[in-house]
Amino acid sequence: MSRLSTNKICVKSPAKINLHLEIIGKREDGYHELAMIMQNIDLSDYIEFEDNLEGQIKLDSDCKNLSLNDDNLIIKAANYLKEISNNGKLGTNIFLRKNIPIGAGLAGGSSNAAATLLGLNKLWDLKLDYKTILSLSARLGSDVPFFLNGGCQFCFGRGEILEKYDSKFEYGVILLKNPKISISTADTYKKYSREFCSKSYAENKKINLIRNDLRIKGFHEFNFPSQTIKIKNDLQLIVEKENESVKLALNLLSNLKNCFSFSMSGSGPTCFALFKDLNKANQVFEENQKMFNKHGFEAWVCKFINSGITFL
Repeated sequence: MSRLSTNKICVKSPAKINLHLEIIGKREDGYHELAMIMQNIDLSDYIEFEDNLEGQIKLDSDCKNLSLNDDNLIIKAANYLKEISNNGKLGTNIFLRKNIPIGAGLAGGSSNAAATLLGLNKLWDLKLDYKTILSLSARLGSDVPFFLNGGCQFCFGRGEILEKYDSKFEYGVILLKNPKISISTADTYKKYSREFCSKSYAENKKINLIRNDLRIKGFHEFNFPSQTIKIKNDLQLIVEKENESVKLALNLLSNLKNCFSFSMSGSGPTCFALFKDLNKANQVFEENQKMFNKHGFEAWVCKFINSGITFL
């Protein structure tokens, strides 16, 4: 069957925040054993995939600070799929409309990788099953598997063991990030490991206890405006100590009216505050936007969403 260059698919690629990030200990494979709750938000990138007849994978973007070379997870994901297809003639022109900030703790790159796996599986009509795509996603990065289904999930192991969390949260979110700051996730984990992890590997008994405890407690929805929910993010112990912009963002968010929870997301530097719904978040955002700008922060308002990668 001949392939037409007019074949095009557009995919929505959302960010995530962490409602819980606990580092249980070291693993024998060099990663860390994690217990997390991840939640998609509607701050999203958009990716267009179009057939080309040259058998090449070409990436372009409206973001000038982004590498468009082989180190980009979009290119890596596309190459994995082309490899597994055994069809050297497959090619695609990819355009990334970037809204999720880079190096921000919102996993934009991981989301884009998952979007590429799903988008090109459809564009190239590869008919790969979910198990195969999940396996490929885990090779690309610890956060990538989450985005295949997204929504709200418990994420265990190094992030690839996923359990749906039927949360039905409808919270509004305010995000703050200093545009001049980006943070290396790998470096932050190394620093945390040196300071807080013992030389021995995490034991199965401890891993199972922490997983079960998180499943039971989850991230409970409170209907009392005065009730503050404490979010655990072990990486914040490192980043907040070293990064003045994170310390300031957390302080500003903690003092916002009607904020019932606040935290850093992932390895930062993005920090967020939660409100009972999007209307409340918008109201607080409008009241404080000038203050955020005065302190040098980019700011967004968004809401929780119950899906990961979606086709448009």
